[in-house]
Amino acid sequence: MSWLALSLSLYAVSVITLTYTSVSSFASISAGQLCTLQNSFEPSFVAQGDFVIGGIFPLHYNQEMPDLNCTYRPPPVKCNGFDPRAFRWAQTMRLAVEEINQSPELLPNYTLGYKIFDSCAYPLTGQRAALAVLNGLSEAESPMCSSSYPLLAVIGESGSAQSIVVSRLLQPFRIPMISYFSSCACLTDRRKYPTFFRVIPNDDYQVRAIAQLLVHFNWTWVGLVRGDHEYGRFAVQGLLRELQGTKVCVAYQEMIPLLYNQQRALEIISLAKVVVVFSAEGEMTPFLRDYMAQNITGIQWVASEAWVTASVFTGSEYYPYLGGTIGFGIRTGHISRLSNYLQTINPQKYPNNPLVQELWEALYGCSPSLSSASQLPLCLGQESLLEQHSAYMNTSSPRVAYNAYKAVYAIAHSLHNLLHCQPGSGPFENNSCAQSNSISPWQEVKFTIAGEEVNFDLKGDSIPYYDVINWQRGTSENIEFINVGLFDGTKPAGDELLIEEDRIMWAGHQSEVPVSVCSASCPPGSRKAVRRGKPVCCFDCVPCDSDSIECTFCPENFWSSEDRTSCIPKKVEFLAYDSLGIALTVISAVGACLTIAVFAVFFHHRNTAIVRVNNSELSFFILFALTLCFLCSLVFIGEPTVWSCMLRHTAFSITFSLCISCILGKTMVVLAAFTATRPGNNIMKWLGPKQQRAIIFSCTLVQVVICAAWLIDAPPYPSRNIKYERSKIILECSVGSSLAFWCVLGYIGLQAGLCFVLAFLARKLPGNFNEAKFITFSMLIFCTVWLAFIPAYISSPGNYADAVESFAILGSSFGLLFCLFAPKCYIILLKPEQNTKQHLMGKEKKDIILKKNGNMFKMRFILSHSNTQTLHFYIIHDFR
Repeated sequence: MSWLALSLSLYAVSVITLTYTSVSSFASISAGQLCTLQNSFEPSFVAQGDFVIGGIFPLHYNQEMPDLNCTYRPPPVKCNGFDPRAFRWAQTMRLAVEEINQSPELLPNYTLGYKIFDSCAYPLTGQRAALAVLNGLSEAESPMCSSSYPLLAVIGESGSAQSIVVSRLLQPFRIPMISYFSSCACLTDRRKYPTFFRVIPNDDYQVRAIAQLLVHFNWTWVGLVRGDHEYGRFAVQGLLRELQGTKVCVAYQEMIPLLYNQQRALEIISLAKVVVVFSAEGEMTPFLRDYMAQNITGIQWVASEAWVTASVFTGSEYYPYLGGTIGFGIRTGHISRLSNYLQTINPQKYPNNPLVQELWEALYGCSPSLSSASQLPLCLGQESLLEQHSAYMNTSSPRVAYNAYKAVYAIAHSLHNLLHCQPGSGPFENNSCAQSNSISPWQEVKFTIAGEEVNFDLKGDSIPYYDVINWQRGTSENIEFINVGLFDGTKPAGDELLIEEDRIMWAGHQSEVPVSVCSASCPPGSRKAVRRGKPVCCFDCVPCDSDSIECTFCPENFWSSEDRTSCIPKKVEFLAYDSLGIALTVISAVGACLTIAVFAVFFHHRNTAIVRVNNSELSFFILFALTLCFLCSLVFIGEPTVWSCMLRHTAFSITFSLCISCILGKTMVVLAAFTATRPGNNIMKWLGPKQQRAIIFSCTLVQVVICAAWLIDAPPYPSRNIKYERSKIILECSVGSSLAFWCVLGYIGLQAGLCFVLAFLARKLPGNFNEAKFITFSMLIFCTVWLAFIPAYISSPGNYADAVESFAILGSSFGLLFCLFAPKCYIILLKPEQNTKQHLMGKEKKDIILKKNGNMFKMRFILSHSNTQTLHFYIIHDFR
């Protein structure tokens, strides 16, 4: 679909050109004269053809900016630093055009022409080249202000910054641009660059590859250096985004100034062993030369594809400083005729071409022309181009040149498909095809060249492949680019990068992988302490604590040894049948047995006065509940399970609630019996046996409902406590819902508190056996035990918390048993003579002598302390 957009835009250029020509001609005629060009910018190479392709290449990698003070016309921009590598790219484009013109299968009966310009690796010069490429084959023959030239497409540019400028300039004319070396991810924005395409993957894939490389070799402390352009800025942003969530930290970010300044460059001090550079070779050249002057070595450079195969750095003088560089280069290809074609370029064949003369000066150090301003010695210009001139003759593994080659063939295939369009299947109105005099490629192109399938995605990008390149010393002491791996962006995440580590030679001619960290790894038994104000990769090593988050933790079921160098299995603990568990079991069994014994005594003496007076039915209910309370503590002993955890708290809460409900019923009966002696009070009829059972059932049912809701919503469950002690795993029961747990205890406390208040009100009832007094003491002990339980339970972890709860259950149970039933058993078993109704009623006779008005009286009082609380007195003698 991207090629459809490319083709439609190319079709539109013919219409725009015709309109532009008509309007321009009309304007020229009305003005009465033609405008003239203010400057001439001739192409470096030009050829006639039925369809013309523009080419823009950085044939120089540096330039001198003129004085732009706007007071006079600035002189032309002077380009310096001839680049034989870029010159090879331009010749590859020419070779591709010649091959297509000679092919009987591709574009038969049509020829391609070209115009190739030098951009000097600078956006301003690239813009000038783009304006010039819109003109005819020669600016002198076809001035731009007179007519526009029907240009088919533009091959270029190398740098992303230049491509942005050129693409925006060509966009109004709908002229597509196919880049062979611009990889900035910013160019994928189809709204800003709808006519931009490229045969090189965008930097989203490159930064992903570099991030995986850094992680692969455990380089956690790296520096970032970029050029002052969109390519460098977007690449660094993408890399930082990819490094998020990894252990890689950025030591610094620096920028090589666009207008190179030596002082500023020297301020970029390498604080890291590994430095990633996103820059073009033109910017890197003066930067690296200044570093070489400072004799800085040992840096492991990670190169972006913009300079990883730059031939300008292949000299032997660079190896001590750049040897071992590793990076990602665009995929290599094969061009069979390229080597022979490059050898046909010489000063004799192109005597008036200054670029060919500069090529000879760069390769041989001599000038082939007397007219040259160079101070180099003269030469014939017939010297043979040899393989050692790798800057120009490196054709064994062309990369950028191969991209330029593919770009030309892509345009040719698209154009070929249009010329052979079948009527009725075209993209235009009524499915028509384009006319031969106003055509542009429209069909989606997919073709194979040199065994590689060429295709594009919806953003105009090609399939993401990179070769992993390593700079190694060659046989002639120069630098050679060795392929040591592959990055395939079409594979699943994590499988894209493949590296042959045994073939890599690192910085300083070392075979070991360099280490680049801010702080060395901490030894066993220590942890990382991050330095304040520093990245997390910079830390100090301190001895490990149990709470250290940066230490290497032992598995959950292990703990570190005393020297913190090994992991030892943790001891599993719970309230088992050890000394503490056995003691609790014995106490629980004794309490249950005592309760059963009391039950037996009461049952045996159920017809005696003391049993009948104390409401035998409620007493039996209380003894039954106390037996269950004693047995509940046994559930807290042993390894916690799902069922035991749910049974622990619910069983003891319901049994205690039953017990306290019975005591509450008894207290209410005692208090009501005392109140019933008042005239007109019939309260006792509301506290009969049925009403008492209803009170017990209702009060216990509330606790049952709370426990049922607890078990349904968030029941207790077994858990492993590894936080209390690092050498132990404490098996315990988590309460599940803390709110439900404290509601259960709170309800029992509410019952006990109400019972205590009622019993306290009835504590002074007359009689030799005051039941309310015993209930008051029992509730006082019960509440004291459970109030002391709360802080003890909260502060006791694991099995100790279970022990504390068991002791609270046993202590309160024993308190109720002894306070309520010990006095009764004492009378039943040891004082049977007091187990009578008369004694319990406490009837006594007392004589009192009174004197009134000189007369003496003797009065006898019969005090009856029965439940009816009746007081009788008689005058038994009168002394008058």
